[in-house]
Amino acid sequence: MSALRIIFMGTAELSCASLEKIVADRNLSVTAVVTQPDKPRGRELKLAPSPVKVLAEKLNLPVLQPLKARDEKFIGELRELKPDLLVVVAYGQILPQTLLDVPPFGCLNVHTSLLPKYRGAAPIQWAIADGEPETGVTIMKMDAGLDTGPVLSLQRTPILPTDDSQILHDRLAQLGAELLVKTIPAYVAGKTLPQPQPAAGSTYAAKIKKEDGRIDWQQPAVKIWNRLRAFTPWPGAFTFLQTETKPQLLKIWKAEVVEKSGGAGEILSADKTGIVVGCGVGALRILEVQREGGKRLAAEQFFIGHLLKVGQKLE
Repeated sequence: MSALRIIFMGTAELSCASLEKIVADRNLSVTAVVTQPDKPRGRELKLAPSPVKVLAEKLNLPVLQPLKARDEKFIGELRELKPDLLVVVAYGQILPQTLLDVPPFGCLNVHTSLLPKYRGAAPIQWAIADGEPETGVTIMKMDAGLDTGPVLSLQRTPILPTDDSQILHDRLAQLGAELLVKTIPAYVAGKTLPQPQPAAGSTYAAKIKKEDGRIDWQQPAVKIWNRLRAFTPWPGAFTFLQTETKPQLLKIWKAEVVEKSGGAGEILSADKTGIVVGCGVGALRILEVQREGGKRLAAEQFFIGHLLKVGQKLE
C-alpha cells in the first residue's frame, strides 16, 4: 500500500511537532508544506521565515507561500499535487471550502482546546486565564467555519500550577502531534467517524492584545495569578510603580497567591522573600520581576538598587 499523500499547512512554532511526526511515519508522505509568507522582524525589519518553513527546508520538503490561501491560482496548484489529505496546524488564515474540498479525505486540524470550548486564535492563553482545571487537543475535520468542524478525537491534560502559556503550548504541541498520527489511519480507513460538536458550551478565545497583560489589582489575587501565567511570555503581565518622577513599568514573571489583605495595588511588604501586593481579594507575592530596560531578576536581586517602600502603589 502506498503512503498517504499529505499537504501540510502550518506557520507557528506549534505546528512543528505535528510536521515532524508526520514525516517520521512511513505510512504518510508530505507532498508539500504550505506556510505564510516571510515577515519583517527585528529592529532592521529583515524578512524572516516562519518556524514551519525553517523546519520544512531542513527536511528538504517543497514549500509554498501564498499571500492568501483563497487565491484561485494557489488552489489550482494544490489540485495538481493530488493530495489525499490536508493537515492544518496553526496556519493563521481561515480556509475557503473550495480549498478544503481539494483532497478526497478533506482537511484535518489540530486545535489546542477541548472543542467546542475556546474556538479561535488563543485557546491556550484563555484556558489558563479563566482558571480552567484542564484543557487538551482536538483533531477535527475542518469546515468553512471558525473551529466548528466535526470532531474525530481529543485528548485531555490538566493545567498545572506550574504551567504558563509557553509550557502548556509545548506540551499540547506534542500531544497534538501524537494524537494526529494515531487518528489519521483510523479516519482514512473509515474506523473513526467525525462527530458533530455539541451545540452547547462553545466559547471564543480572542487574539491576545498587549493591553491584556496589564494587571488590574482590583481583581482577586487568584485571577491575577492565572492571567500572569496565561500571558507569560507574551505580552507579559505588567504594572506601573508610582514614583516621584514618572510611573515605572514593571513586568511580573512569577508570583504566588498569599493570604493577606490590604489596599488593591498597595505594597504590603517588600523583602528578600518577595514583594507582597494587595489585591481585590487576597494578595500576590511577586517572586520574579523586571523593570523596563532591565534584566529579569529574582525578588532578592531586584532589591539591590531598587528600594521599594511599604505603602507605595502599583497601578
